[in-house]
Amino acid sequence: MGDRTWEQVGRLRKWLDDETADAAPADVRLLRVLKIGEEYGEVAEALHGALGANPRKGRSHTWTDVQTELADVIVTSMVALATIAPDADHVLDERLDALVARVLPELD
Repeated sequence: MGDRTWEQVGRLRKWLDDETADAAPADVRLLRVLKIGEEYGEVAEALHGALGANPRKGRSHTWTDVQTELADVIVTSMVALATIAPDADHVLDERLDALVARVLPELD
């Protein structure tokens, strides 16, 4: 991920920090991680809608909606990670490297 991405995540985190300044730090961490689940639910809803899987609603969403909701999950996860890890960019890079090395060891 580029520096701009993490800069934007930092801006979102700061805004959330300012908005939740009265909450206990543990509560903030918990709420940010739980928010990932909420966003995942929105992906599931969009996916059902794109597939027309709910006969009552039909095709209520598009694949663009699914993409947008997936991006929201990623951003929300990055904000949560930045909330609990001061070096979130490093944590993500290290984890991605480990995952790639595990499934594609010949590339290392």
